[in-house]
Amino acid sequence: MKLGFVSDSLGGLTFDAMLDHAARMGVAGVEVNTCGWSTAPHFDLAAMKADAGKRKAFLQAFADRGLEIIALNANGNPLHPTDKAQGEGLRDTIRIAGEMGIGTVVTMSGLPAGSATDTMPNWVVSSWPPETQAILKYQWEEKLIPFWTEIASLARESGVGKIALELHGNQCVYNVPSLFKLREAVGPVIGANLDPSHLFWMGADPLVAAERLGAAVHHVHAKDTFLNPPAQATTSLLENGSLMDIPTRSWSYITLGFGHGEEWWRQFCYRLKMGGYDGWLSIEHEDVLLNSLEGLEKSVALLKGVIPSAPADFKPQAI
Repeated sequence: MKLGFVSDSLGGLTFDAMLDHAARMGVAGVEVNTCGWSTAPHFDLAAMKADAGKRKAFLQAFADRGLEIIALNANGNPLHPTDKAQGEGLRDTIRIAGEMGIGTVVTMSGLPAGSATDTMPNWVVSSWPPETQAILKYQWEEKLIPFWTEIASLARESGVGKIALELHGNQCVYNVPSLFKLREAVGPVIGANLDPSHLFWMGADPLVAAERLGAAVHHVHAKDTFLNPPAQATTSLLENGSLMDIPTRSWSYITLGFGHGEEWWRQFCYRLKMGGYDGWLSIEHEDVLLNSLEGLEKSVALLKGVIPSAPADFKPQAI
């Protein structure tokens, strides 16, 4: 496996400063945010789309520091019923990734409205009342599967082999069964961006998920979650309070090791290997209490101690 981080983890720094810190910390690459819910401070999507020279210079900045571009990240809601720009940003990101020789694009599955007359996304998280099933049928059959069939075709045409969907709340694909459902409908270009932080707050087990997904893991985000039992006892894990108000929330994103210790991350890496994954661990720092650079440095240090990097070579002796 190889270690890197998401560029927005140091979103307050210039492009060159962000890359310089990546080289200094000894990671192997950076995953670059391009659009969607990110202002993409390190990547001008329109300029990259229009200018081959800018794409070449961008690639060279990584090469000069011995770094790789892990993936392009277009996280957002590409099926938003009124904001079509998010879907177009994903399409542009895929085309640009192909032009730049980047084989993986990270994104979300998207969340449509609940019917053709709705204007707001609608996330169904229960099987009752009965209208929930009508909503799901509309979302999957009328919106999700047709959209991703088109996007998978675009990815293949562009030379992008992997679309890694983050298993994230407020999206149609948010857990292992929903990922497999879309993958079976569209094909293996669709896989998971396995981010344990979201599975934690949804009550799933990322260790089991890593094994169950197996070859369907296209990418991994390394992000931790702090679970706050006193708040959870009355709020549950269905939390909609301010992301900045850590003491009152039932869960919050946190620096690696502050929510789950080194032993857990060691097990996570091993379960990924058991499932056949040998790709990137891309740290996504979203801890609002720690300094971004300090938090990222601590996360890098933790993963350097647990990530398997050399190929396996043991086998029993012939005796």
